[in-house]
Amino acid sequence: MSIAACIDEANRLALERMLSALPLLTEVKPAIEAIPGMKEDIILHPGPPIDWERMCGPMRGAVIGALLYEGLADSPEKAEKLAMKGEISFSPAHHHNAVGGMANVISASMQVFVVKDNGKSYYSVVREGKNLRFGSFSKDVIDRLKWTEEIFGPSMNAALAEGGPIDLRDLIARALHMGDECHSRCIATTLLFENELIPRLLKADVDREIISQIISFLKEDQNFGLCLVMGAAKAITHNAHGIKNSTIVTAMTRNGVDFGIRVGGLGDKWFTAPSPSIDGIFFPGFGPEDASPDMGDSAIVETSGLGGMAMAAAPAIAQLKGHKDPYQSAIKYTMDMYEITFGKNKFFTLPALNFIGTPMGIDIRKVAETGIVPYINTAIAHKEMGHGLIGIGLARAPMDCFTRALKALANKFG
Repeated sequence: MSIAACIDEANRLALERMLSALPLLTEVKPAIEAIPGMKEDIILHPGPPIDWERMCGPMRGAVIGALLYEGLADSPEKAEKLAMKGEISFSPAHHHNAVGGMANVISASMQVFVVKDNGKSYYSVVREGKNLRFGSFSKDVIDRLKWTEEIFGPSMNAALAEGGPIDLRDLIARALHMGDECHSRCIATTLLFENELIPRLLKADVDREIISQIISFLKEDQNFGLCLVMGAAKAITHNAHGIKNSTIVTAMTRNGVDFGIRVGGLGDKWFTAPSPSIDGIFFPGFGPEDASPDMGDSAIVETSGLGGMAMAAAPAIAQLKGHKDPYQSAIKYTMDMYEITFGKNKFFTLPALNFIGTPMGIDIRKVAETGIVPYINTAIAHKEMGHGLIGIGLARAPMDCFTRALKALANKFG
């Protein structure tokens, strides 16, 4: 069998396994109870491996917020000293089958969604809605983290135990038909989740005042559904990891300094390049000079064939990003992504393209051959801690990650 045929066979298996995924939201638990190997002095961070000295401003801010929330420090200055002294260990969330958006680190008491598929568990941190994920650590951020720990998490867990798991594959499929691409736009995703959740909360006899608080919380953060999609996407893509000879990308992520990918047939090695800048629309008073490079584990959404890969489902996003012809721009983004993917997802279909499946299975061979890199829908964080969200935009994965991975694969074949 030729090398090309050998790789194609591996990639067909990878695609088959991704399509077999049926991610179910089953529980909400504190990270230390849910994630294997989690400890009180460990913080899981988005992106490939990085230490405190190299972290960008927003990531440092999120770490400070986590240490204040956990009670390991009683001031930002003490939290920073604790991190600098090496008394806190840092580990990529992906190394624990977990994901966090933007700079959203995961500490022991933070609530995580537990997504199960094929007997394995995956974890996505619950968005607190007050911008820890953009590096803020003000009192309202800490208060909201406490609320998710004491109210939201236990209520969610009771609802899921009483009313049963939520089928995230079905939820995402419906959201795509309602104008979401399930990354920058998750309005329908959040509403569908709320529709599934409320009957479960009522069945579990959760206090009506708490239900009212949860509804207000979800209304306040209309993109809340992203953390559900990220958990599902991690489950989907991980099914393709570890398949010998496969050239399918199983993770894309960034930490504001480095962008990294993993490839199914190349083990757990990260192939990295500098995290890209973001082409976007800035809020009044901000510009490119204020922006951090791209960050977060949310690019797992694109890795699974959603987000920037499925822009045809959400021309409203192209409009927000300043395109004069948003409908045609959205179509073009998705058509470009078919050029670098191995197949299509029959469960996630696009009405604007006559209900064909979304592009699925980013193939490093095709990226190198075409010169087209994945589009990633993203938010823009201020480069300094404490400032928060300053815009939205589109990033492009750096080509170097893919060419380095392809060279590593070529070396394996001699």
